[in-house]
Amino acid sequence: MLKMSIATIIILVVIGVAAGILSGLVGVGGGLIIVPSLVYFLAFSQKEAQGTSLGILLLPVGILAVMQYYQKGFIDIKVVLIVSTGFLIGGWFGSKMAVSLPVATIKKIFAIFMLITAVKMLLIDKPSPKEITEKQNIEKK
Repeated sequence: MLKMSIATIIILVVIGVAAGILSGLVGVGGGLIIVPSLVYFLAFSQKEAQGTSLGILLLPVGILAVMQYYQKGFIDIKVVLIVSTGFLIGGWFGSKMAVSLPVATIKKIFAIFMLITAVKMLLIDKPSPKEITEKQNIEKK
């Protein structure tokens, strides 16, 4: 068990705040799968995908981030409910597989998926129609 000195508590709070900022900023968590999938397969804008990912994964700890995205119209509640159900079932199956695989294999699978996603987003990705409209609206101001 971790010794809870004041220094330890401060470090834990800083880690929590940093993780919360990153989650609110880019929708991390299962977002490594959810965000790119919503963008590529359902033509969500990046912001909609991130907001929806937060709605799926972060309630109640990410409620303030979810509220920001929801108030701006970047969360599709129906998608949140459907993907959450699939995520619950898939999480169970995925955990069953993960505990039976060597750690090195899991790390390699994760790293390969991250590389493929990064290359696609950096080099191949095309903006969605919603992102094009958003950019045009910003340029008009």
